[in-house]
Amino acid sequence: MAKFSRLKVYQTIEETGIVPVFYHADSEVARKVVKACYEGGIRAFEFTNRGDFAHEVFSELVKWADKECPEMILGIGSIVDAPTAALYIQLGANFVVGPLLNADIFKVCNRRQIAYSPGCATTSEIGMAQELGAEIVKVFPGGNVGGPSFVKNIKGPMPWSRIMVTGGVEPTEENLSAWFRAGVTAVGMGSNLFPKEVMEAGDWSKITELSEKSLKIISKYKL
Repeated sequence: MAKFSRLKVYQTIEETGIVPVFYHADSEVARKVVKACYEGGIRAFEFTNRGDFAHEVFSELVKWADKECPEMILGIGSIVDAPTAALYIQLGANFVVGPLLNADIFKVCNRRQIAYSPGCATTSEIGMAQELGAEIVKVFPGGNVGGPSFVKNIKGPMPWSRIMVTGGVEPTEENLSAWFRAGVTAVGMGSNLFPKEVMEAGDWSKITELSEKSLKIISKYKL
């Protein structure tokens, strides 16, 4: 069962403005990365369902984080169907994110009071997600559907929209300022927060540094 309420999840994502997006088959590496982000101020983290036995790694991560990173809200990403969402909710996922919109996932998540942010790439998809109950809609892939200008143009006729953009997000002032000036509520950041050379070297302090840097930049530009 989820440790954090749906309202707490949305509030935390909105307040911090960033959700790391990460997958690794080794649970020890996953723990190191979550801890590094936690020490950098991150409080919502998306582990993605992208490999065989990913649910086993996630299960271990949830139990570990409950003791070692008690304020970290762990969610699951890359979810495309309702049965998989149900599996991860049973393992303790506090929120569910996907690359696409699936109405059946809403039914599972709403029944269990779990936040679901579906991936949308058109105005109609965003509107449908909101109709089905999404408080924060994921725009994906952000860098390909139109970048910050897409978000700005969505917010014009639909100013109530809370958008978390993933894809094309970098831990730089130029990039983050553009997204937040356009009106995003939050960003999801993957490989750019976990550079290949940093992961290979096991330089976890660098991830902490990038997390701190990103949060500092975001705080300057959040509307």
